[in-house]
Amino acid sequence: MTVAPVQATRAQILAFRRRAGALDERLPAGREGLERAAWVGLQDSMPRAALLSIHARVEDTHSSSWEDPALVQLWGPRYAAYVVAARDLALFSLGLFPDDLKSQRRSQDLAVRLRTLLGDARMPYGEAGRALGMHGNRLRYAAATGTVLIRWDGAHQPTIWTIPPPEADPAEMRLALARRYLQVMGPTSSQSFGRWAGVGPRVGAAVFDALGSEFTAVSTPIGHAWILTPDEPALRAAAGSAAPARLLPSGDAYYLLQGADRELLVPDAEQRAALWTSRVWPGALLVDGEIVGTWRRASEVVTIQAWRRLGSDEIDAVEAEAAGLPLPDLTRAIVVRWDG
Repeated sequence: MTVAPVQATRAQILAFRRRAGALDERLPAGREGLERAAWVGLQDSMPRAALLSIHARVEDTHSSSWEDPALVQLWGPRYAAYVVAARDLALFSLGLFPDDLKSQRRSQDLAVRLRTLLGDARMPYGEAGRALGMHGNRLRYAAATGTVLIRWDGAHQPTIWTIPPPEADPAEMRLALARRYLQVMGPTSSQSFGRWAGVGPRVGAAVFDALGSEFTAVSTPIGHAWILTPDEPALRAAAGSAAPARLLPSGDAYYLLQGADRELLVPDAEQRAALWTSRVWPGALLVDGEIVGTWRRASEVVTIQAWRRLGSDEIDAVEAEAAGLPLPDLTRAIVVRWDG
């Protein structure tokens, strides 16, 4: 018997993702809150983006929260800089281990050479690359072995060091990584997972095939998708109260999307072009559950471009969020400028 797919509206999907991504209500400060905020990783390619993603999700975030022992920094999905829960290191490293023999050998060879070079020491990645006769960027390929950690504060070259390999199976970690993505970004497709993880459509499809018995089909405004079966009640649940305002940094997981997924989140084509630019993305302004504009920061000045007229309460909420940004390099209070 063929089971009809669950019907999900745009409002239901976005409400599910906000709740799963801890954007409607901040999590309590502490280890559990930080680990939950980093459930699908916190991209940190822009200086202190991960810190601002934490601030959008966790109470009492301060400028060094990203350095909490509950978290580690590594080259994760798409070899981008990420902050993840320390307990999830294998998930965001071995879960991305290549499936072809040539790429596996490249990752493993680089990891061995790095370990031989560094021992227990730490070194700027450019210096490590030169010592190994290559550009430091190539060292990113070693991260998929789970033996490489980094520290990048946005102002200097990443510092790199090696650790013992996790005791986990890469194939199992890849399945677990796909489950994580579904838990926060469902309903979704294998193509969306493949792009997000950087493993490509073929591997993404194979992973989803392997998880097929754990899925429920969903009909969405942008086509057929999947959700983990235990998450169906949460998808069907009525939307609760959305947060008055959140300032999401460039590359935040909530809008780290491609293709039709962007159309679902931001239906207007001109607004999509303003958010997902061809160069460095601005931050996303989230007000009462909808992305309604963009923002950028230069020192203590936060410039906001809203796509609609905001009410006085909404303006107050946005300015309160900006005032609370836990940035380490400020010598004066945040100033908000409204553009347009």
